[in-house]
Amino acid sequence: MNLSQYLDNEHIQLESETIVKLEKFASLLHEWNQIHNLTGAKTIDAIYVNIVDSLYPLTFIQKPKTLLDVGTGAGFPGLALGIALPGTKVVLAEPLKKRVSFLKYAAIDLGLPNVRVEAKRVEKVEHEAFDLISSRAVTNTKLLLELTSKISDSHTEYLFYKGSRVFDEIEDVQHQLRYDIVQKNQRNYLYIKNEK
Repeated sequence: MNLSQYLDNEHIQLESETIVKLEKFASLLHEWNQIHNLTGAKTIDAIYVNIVDSLYPLTFIQKPKTLLDVGTGAGFPGLALGIALPGTKVVLAEPLKKRVSFLKYAAIDLGLPNVRVEAKRVEKVEHEAFDLISSRAVTNTKLLLELTSKISDSHTEYLFYKGSRVFDEIEDVQHQLRYDIVQKNQRNYLYIKNEK
């Protein structure tokens, strides 16, 4: 299947030039991954599955003006979201050097002026409060909320890509949250809404 088919199957609607950039990102990651071992997704198809997993929330979230992705790794979900949301200022926080090198190269090669890579842990990022903070497979919900407390406010929303533990994690968070959990295949998307 090509990427367009994967996206169509999930009703993710993107401009054709965006899909071309996502395909280019997949090729680039596939190429780099053979040398640098950036992700467990070893084939183009596996990378496409990760891209779709990254972008599925576009079917239910509010589009942010600013986005921080915590621990972007090889680009999921932050770089994929940065490609799909060209009008959003995206900051990718990633401390590992080889991943930072890839993300910076990809942002330049794909022509993504809206994407900035911060080679640091999220608690070292300095920025005004983000509209949306995303994260996949970094740490538990409670800790993510604590680590990002200086770069969020009452308007910030959160999008965490979780597995089955999400239900336990939500119980661990002390303060009341407005949230939805959207389930798709093995994924639970935790979408914490702002207090408006």
